[in-house]
Amino acid sequence: MRLRNNVAWLALAALLLAAARPAAAANKDIIQLQTQVQALQDQVARMQQSIDMNMGALKNLVEQSADSVNKMSTAVNDLQQKMQGQASDTTGRMETISGQIQSLHDTVDELKSRLAKVSKQLDDMQQGGQNLAAGQPGMTAPAGPPTPGADSNPAASQAPPADALYKQALTDYNSGKYDLSSQEFAEYIKYYSNSDLAGNAQFYLADIEYRQGNFEAAARDYDKVLEQYPGGNKAAAAQLKKGYSLLELGQREAGIRELKSLIGRYPRSIEASQARDRLHRLGVSTGTTARQPAPPR
Repeated sequence: MRLRNNVAWLALAALLLAAARPAAAANKDIIQLQTQVQALQDQVARMQQSIDMNMGALKNLVEQSADSVNKMSTAVNDLQQKMQGQASDTTGRMETISGQIQSLHDTVDELKSRLAKVSKQLDDMQQGGQNLAAGQPGMTAPAGPPTPGADSNPAASQAPPADALYKQALTDYNSGKYDLSSQEFAEYIKYYSNSDLAGNAQFYLADIEYRQGNFEAAARDYDKVLEQYPGGNKAAAAQLKKGYSLLELGQREAGIRELKSLIGRYPRSIEASQARDRLHRLGVSTGTTARQPAPPR
């Protein structure tokens, strides 16, 4: 812009000189000024061309930078989605493994119950044989062991056999027949509340409520497992799922306390690993906490 102004001033000066001086001298000055003006015009053209080229290069650089930023943003988003997917897959696998372990515990408990019944039968048969050998009249071998929980619940004599009822309830639970399974587990607790598997039945009642989204009722029933069956093998799982239920209800602090308490009571359990993972995703430190003595499992 300044060059253009200079050119204009030179042209004006040339005209003024032409008017003030003789014709021959004026022609010479005009030619000289015209030469200078032309040189300045050429210089302006070259500068404009250089500016246009630099602007084009700068625009191309900006476009390339914007494209790189967009690619980086897309890559970051993809990485975040992959990490979230991996975290979800890890959580799902942990829950699946936990469920498998729970099923194994149930199988072991059922085998223990059957073994206890067989042992009781053998003891009764041995006692009956000793009585007969001693010639004591009126002493005969008992027909079989009492039904678990029947001593404290007379109505159990009218209920289905404990093993069959529990097995059917567990089968329906694993098949996703939650309403039917819930009724069967409730019957089991009603008739066999003192049996070894009563705590498991109570846990599955709570777990059905959790799966159906009834987190408030689930938290209460998980708590029943902890209060009524603290020595059962579902205590750790019940405390974990109680913590999950409280978090689902928006009770963040209560849920965090429950998960930290679980880690303190069962530090080496798979439920403790799940609790640590959940706390980590919540941004909560899992530092050492005061441990409570773990009940026998």
